[in-house]
Amino acid sequence: MTDSKDRKESGGASEQPSERKQGAEQAEAAPEKGAEKEAAPKGEASEKREASKEKAAKPVEARPKGEGKKPPARPAARGARAAARRKKAEEPQEPSPKQPLLDAFVKRITEQAGKEAVEESYINRPNGHLPTIVVRNEKWRDVARLLREDETLAFDYLVNVTGVDYEDHMEVVYHFESLGHKHRLCVRVKTDRENPSVPSVTDIWSGANWDEREIYDLLGIQFPGHPNLKRILMPENWVGHPLRKDYEPADPDI
Repeated sequence: MTDSKDRKESGGASEQPSERKQGAEQAEAAPEKGAEKEAAPKGEASEKREASKEKAAKPVEARPKGEGKKPPARPAARGARAAARRKKAEEPQEPSPKQPLLDAFVKRITEQAGKEAVEESYINRPNGHLPTIVVRNEKWRDVARLLREDETLAFDYLVNVTGVDYEDHMEVVYHFESLGHKHRLCVRVKTDRENPSVPSVTDIWSGANWDEREIYDLLGIQFPGHPNLKRILMPENWVGHPLRKDYEPADPDI
């Protein structure tokens, strides 16, 4: 009785370690399966990293010069645009609304100062359709008095005076306005470049005083009749006139 009982107990005791051993083996096998599952994503990540490295190492092909830019216009298109511009320039322009006013100015001046007093007249369209006349140099004093004193003209306000060097000749340009009649006029007086001279009008419009001095200083145009024609910007001992096209400074470093 005792032996059988002991054998049963010993048999029972001998089976327990084997069960624990199987459970341990299964437990050890389980992490291995999990490790296989985890290893797969890690392998994919490494492959992606390798692919990105290869892509970064691959040299970038240079874009051909001019690629992506707007192609130049074809000669035919350029020719068509040029022809359109010429056609537009050749088309007759509509009469200026200031043309009747300019005609009235010219008529009044030529009646009083002679037909030869006005060399040319036109409408300066870019400058607000400004009536413009070119007065002969020898007639400028007579025309100036007429512009100021004639009741139909009455240009009592001298807006400004400027000088221009056109290389083959020079001009003095006057802008007038009539405060009473509310009309404007531009007068241009030409002179040669060798001995440029335009009669002064400071006694007719006192505002011309400093303007004439400035033009004399920078362009060298003389204004006979000016009460104090001397430099106004440059020193009195300055050589030459800085705004002339042929001006060369005495000291190139200045």
